[in-house]
Amino acid sequence: MRILLLAAALAAAPAGAQTNPQIDYPAFQALTASVGVTRPARLIAFDAFKAEAAKPEAILLDARSKDAFARGHIAGAVNLPLTDFTAESLAAVIGANPDRAILIYCNNNFSNHRNPVPLKSAPLALNIQTFINLVGYGYPNVLELADVVDFNDPAVEWVKG
Repeated sequence: MRILLLAAALAAAPAGAQTNPQIDYPAFQALTASVGVTRPARLIAFDAFKAEAAKPEAILLDARSKDAFARGHIAGAVNLPLTDFTAESLAAVIGANPDRAILIYCNNNFSNHRNPVPLKSAPLALNIQTFINLVGYGYPNVLELADVVDFNDPAVEWVKG
């Protein structure tokens, strides 16, 4: 399938346009479209998010920068910045089971709108890219926090850096 998408991309390129076989925008568009269909069912309310995160086999993944994570995060979260996602780094953090529940959150899940969780532009919220990347790397069991919460709420269990 990847070869077919690459061939389609090459065929659609304007005459004289240079292509990079390591960048596949049509495949990204197809992945994004497929995630767009499944993602709504994977959004979960805060109480369910906390319950899922408490399960021993689940992983709470914070894909924000190392600096933002160090300044504060939800207790129990592990950090792998989105910019560091590779097949190898994800396998090292998530483990051997690609069906493991992976819970994600981002700045836009917090009402505080200050460091370490300043509000991002809604179409560019980190949850979107993180979700797409995890599925694209072969991790289909992503659960995303749907709610907006205050990190000062004791139920959030915010760890300050």
